[in-house]
Amino acid sequence: MVKMESTEEQDRKLVLEFCHLLEKSKQLFNGLRDLPQYGHRQWQAYFGRTFDVYTKLWKFQQQHRMVLDSKYGLKRWQIGEIASKIGQLYYHYYLRTSETNYLNEAYQFYAAIRGRAYYSRAAKEDRPDLMVKKLRYYARFIVVCLLLKKMKLVRELVTELEKQIQEYTNTYEPEDHLEWSLVLEEIKGFIKAEAAVAVLHADSNPIILSHSGSGSRLSPLTTPPCERSPHMTLSLQEILIVGSACEQAKFSELTMDMFRMLQTLEREPTESATNPLSMAHGLHGHDASPAASRIPPYGVPGSKGYQENGRHFRDNPHKYLLYKPSISQLMVFLASGVRELPLGGALLLYMSADGCFSTTKHPEDFGYELGGVATCAKRDSVDGGGLSCRGKSYKENHCLYPGDLYPFTRRPMFIVIDSDNSFVFQHIPRYFGQPLVVLMSPQDVPSAFQADVQHHGSLFTLFLHSPLTALCYICNVGDVPIHHWERCQTYVDRFITEASRLVTRCRMDEIEQGIGCIDSSYVQFFGDDFLRTLILRFVFCDVVLRLHRGFRGRHMRPRCEPQLPASELLEHPSLSHIVFQLASALDVRGHFSEGPECD
Repeated sequence: MVKMESTEEQDRKLVLEFCHLLEKSKQLFNGLRDLPQYGHRQWQAYFGRTFDVYTKLWKFQQQHRMVLDSKYGLKRWQIGEIASKIGQLYYHYYLRTSETNYLNEAYQFYAAIRGRAYYSRAAKEDRPDLMVKKLRYYARFIVVCLLLKKMKLVRELVTELEKQIQEYTNTYEPEDHLEWSLVLEEIKGFIKAEAAVAVLHADSNPIILSHSGSGSRLSPLTTPPCERSPHMTLSLQEILIVGSACEQAKFSELTMDMFRMLQTLEREPTESATNPLSMAHGLHGHDASPAASRIPPYGVPGSKGYQENGRHFRDNPHKYLLYKPSISQLMVFLASGVRELPLGGALLLYMSADGCFSTTKHPEDFGYELGGVATCAKRDSVDGGGLSCRGKSYKENHCLYPGDLYPFTRRPMFIVIDSDNSFVFQHIPRYFGQPLVVLMSPQDVPSAFQADVQHHGSLFTLFLHSPLTALCYICNVGDVPIHHWERCQTYVDRFITEASRLVTRCRMDEIEQGIGCIDSSYVQFFGDDFLRTLILRFVFCDVVLRLHRGFRGRHMRPRCEPQLPASELLEHPSLSHIVFQLASALDVRGHFSEGPECD
């Protein structure tokens, strides 16, 4: 009898310990929203404590499942809720660090929830709040799958989400059913917009390419070649990706342009199957749970990088994702990015936004009198609405002007502006003598593409993300068989290699002959894999649009400052020749002229 009492007492203590860990984990998780969104050091210790508690909680429920089932009444949806929180923790850590391996870890936990049907009996609990948790889980899982380009699974999840929303609506007639319907339509619209060009397998089913340069993250196979020189001194360390285009497809505060650009500025994540720290071994049992040793991986919450086998990693530059920020928010994040830059580091600002125009007839201040780009679609400005500054003496409050960026050029800065008012950023002076490059989108596109690019994402960003997809798009090629795609991709690779060689040759000519044909800023940025990729894809965009019959006039082509050399690079016959070969391979040669169009 004493022995039985002792066992009951042990069980009671186990339940109390579980309740303590559960409550502590909830407190820490809820505190994440109060952490500063900028900077690196202020939040890492807190994330470390949160990971630690969830490690203990997850391991505890694994070890004492039978006792918790019988004495606490632990339900499968409660296990699913813990796993979902861990998935969210990994996802937010990915957002904070830009390390794509954490995205894989979030996926593992979310996939485990679905695979083991932890939420399968949620509807039978007669709790609408539990159904909402299930719907939110689906929405978060879809975001992670989108970022990992698991489009087949995304479509399956959308179908399941639609069914769950219908069940939720029919059962509870909730007040938020319209909100969930809008979420579903937003997801569907995003998926449709994302598939600009379909690459077809032999059975005519669309496939997603991971390592073919089709718009995937950077990998050893897709990194542009470069002949290194001692002048290539800078590396990209901090990134701000800002999406403010009003009509563009979006999901979960990610516009299509943001979605494409963030992948362009990341490396392919390490596959779990080849990662010695993978938790995959804990995912293949009948009802095995993700191994607790995976929380946290890579030495969380160490420095900006993570540890694996004692080596320090920082594969991806740190980045902030800002959806329609206020101008004050944007300034704070820019200042934080500049402050965090190490010696030899560069900051990249990417802006996808609608233009904020000025009608000043004789501008004297190029920093503020030519207009700028809207950071958010506020309609409560002093003139009663609109993004225009026409005929007014004041400036638009929610507009980023070129002059706003002057203070930040004290450090090396690489700016990409995708807007219908992008060219106003070509006048930013180099007051502080630091490297500065500005890539500017075309300010207009042919009328045939205007409606599509407004909603489905900018053409310029598409060129920077996936050059071949962009070329197919402007030539009305809707689908390409995989074998043909791979053949065409070799032409793009040849173009990028040749363009890289020409840039290097321009630099060598300057050294040997004293001919300054390329600005030193490009040379200093060119040693960084990501910045070199952007520069060379910009060259591809410029050459293709200059040769395309549909893009007439200088306003339909991109610009850059400092200007890249024309005869030595942008109009070089070898690059035009490769574009013509690519057009012939796609059977769209008729879309292109024989030579440069006159402006």
